[in-house]
Amino acid sequence: MAKTKTDMREALMAVAKATVQAHGYNALSFRELAKEVGIKSASVHYHFPTKGDLGAALARRYTEDGATYLAEVLATSKDATWCMDRYTEIFRSALTNDNRMCLCGIMSAELDDLPAEVRTEVDKFAETNVGWITQVLTRAKPAAGEQQLREHAMAIFAAIEGAQLVARGCQDIAIYDRTIRTYRATGLIP
Repeated sequence: MAKTKTDMREALMAVAKATVQAHGYNALSFRELAKEVGIKSASVHYHFPTKGDLGAALARRYTEDGATYLAEVLATSKDATWCMDRYTEIFRSALTNDNRMCLCGIMSAELDDLPAEVRTEVDKFAETNVGWITQVLTRAKPAAGEQQLREHAMAIFAAIEGAQLVARGCQDIAIYDRTIRTYRATGLIP
């Protein structure tokens, strides 16, 4: 059975996502994507005219999917600790999936090489995460001010991304687990 245009676009997105999470944005190659999906390189351009278009689509989808999941987490429980456990598990699961990184986290490391449209989407990812963590912190610290909560949320976001990066570099998920436990024990995360 022939694949539809939507199926082909989704196949390209899946392969591209795995590539970026494992090797970064600069590793994206239309020729390699086409080879992996079983189409001609020119066909990739039909779906994504430029590498920037593909990178932006990946980051946008990653952010949207993440935001949907995080909204479900907030709707499921009012408990800040439970919510943060679900959040840290997202980053841990990337490590358990062939020692991959957060898609937008690894793209952030290549910021100087990203086209403007990709940078915009990566920025939205960070803002989405900080906004969500701020909502969780509001539950844990209802008397805290908005600015204090946002700064705390940014510290948490940066710390979790950093824990993932260090664990990946050491190829040791136990480092991630110990670091998250330490963040909790020291009061960084609820």
